[in-house]
Amino acid sequence: MKIKDFGVEQWMNEYETKAKYNLGETCVSSFSINSLCKTAGVDEKKFADKLVNRRLTYGAIEGSIPLKEQITRLYQNLTSSEIVTEHGAIGANNLVLNTVIEPGDEVIAVTPTYQQLQSIPEAIGATVKLLPLKRENNYLPDADQLRSLITSRTKLIVINNPDNPTGSLMSKEGLMTIINIAKSVNAYILCDEVYRHLVQNDEYSPSVIDLYDKGISTSSFSKVFSLAGIRLGWIATHDKQLMRDLLSHRDYATISCGQLDEMVGTLALEHQDAILKRNRIIIRKNLAILEEWVKKEPHISWLKPKAGTTTLLHYDFDIPSAEFCDQLMKEYHTLLVPGSCFGIEHSVRIGYAFEAENLKKGLEQVSKFIKGLN
Repeated sequence: MKIKDFGVEQWMNEYETKAKYNLGETCVSSFSINSLCKTAGVDEKKFADKLVNRRLTYGAIEGSIPLKEQITRLYQNLTSSEIVTEHGAIGANNLVLNTVIEPGDEVIAVTPTYQQLQSIPEAIGATVKLLPLKRENNYLPDADQLRSLITSRTKLIVINNPDNPTGSLMSKEGLMTIINIAKSVNAYILCDEVYRHLVQNDEYSPSVIDLYDKGISTSSFSKVFSLAGIRLGWIATHDKQLMRDLLSHRDYATISCGQLDEMVGTLALEHQDAILKRNRIIIRKNLAILEEWVKKEPHISWLKPKAGTTTLLHYDFDIPSAEFCDQLMKEYHTLLVPGSCFGIEHSVRIGYAFEAENLKKGLEQVSKFIKGLN
């Protein structure tokens, strides 16, 4: 199967380990086991004893029950049997797309978004129609444009909420509009929700599966729970036949997730309120830092993000984004992701969820670079 090069991942692979200031990071400041236990208020030694004494068998094939029971707390009216674990959200998305989509199917996917959500259906042989998220519409799906794209052949609508890279957030009403359009042709909706809960207020952020029986939610521990290193994610769906199909396909690629990973994930979700409180403080503090920086840079504009850990910064220089980011890296050892990785030129994606001092120092380097372009 031929597939396009994965732009953002290849860019990160090339530059991430070389950067002194990684402003491309998308995860909230990552935990160690020690710092996770401290945030959770758990005795580190007791938890370490559990880890080192666990026999490393395959474990629960479809995901440990304690873990899945904790995941249900992130949704409304969900049972543990409606969840299956995967190797990160990237594994979850891959499994859903390869299970649902067949050659000749029609898929509608928002853009910009995580490229996987567009390129895998295309590689499978589906007709992929792109639904542009436009700045003038706050990077939210345009319902009229979606209606113009959808047909009786549309099998799946793919959205990303909150959106990567823009940080836009669909409301419950916005989600219901998309759902009602999907219902008109009995289409599934896959919503990549890896940034869900990282919001600028404390209100509950609805999932697509809270609202639609053919909704599919994918998520992970990487962004919201600061545990990218455990490589653990999940799929949630109310559709029983779809779950059977997912499990059948999963046998060929996954078997099970790691027992130690699931132990760490369970611990995190048992104390999810403490972790969410910590991580929301980080993103809100850092977004304020970024906002002040944008105000002082006349060549930079943006649409302030509503949620997540990333946003797009637009610049007014006549230089392609890949060249902009490459020069920045070479001259100031500072990493940003070119907007061209998401199909939006003269922009860069920045992450703002890591340590505040690193964000400030990295932005200082970007300012020096911009000054040199004048």
